Amino acid sequence: MPMPADANQHGDIFGGWIMAQVDIAGSVLAARRALGRVVTVAVNEFQFKQPVSIGDVLSFYGDIVRVGTTSITIYVEVYAQRNPSEIETVKVTEATLTYVATGTDRKPRPVPPLADRKR
Repeated sequence: MPMPADANQHGDIFGGWIMAQVDIAGSVLAARRALGRVVTVAVNEFQFKQPVSIGDVLSFYGDIVRVGTTSITIYVEVYAQRNPSEIETVKVTEATLTYVATGTDRKPRPVPPLADRKR
């Protein structure tokens, strides 16, 4: 939930704040698939569809779009629930980001095949 410190003088949440939250959401999914550390290497697309306001409750949904040798591309959608007396849910943002799996040396490493994943 964005708070007053995350907003401009008109009560709209800063785009950069939303971008940071999208990056966090995307990186969780990428790190799970990579079985470890990932870094953001590209914001391929980012669309703000509706403004986000103080007090909106945001939900982030991600899907893996592509898995390469060392990279994982994630699509993230953001929905806001607003108007607590009559809850309305609207899509506010969508983005596609690419992450690269890295080792402890912070150099790219291969993304493990699905067969290697622990269940």
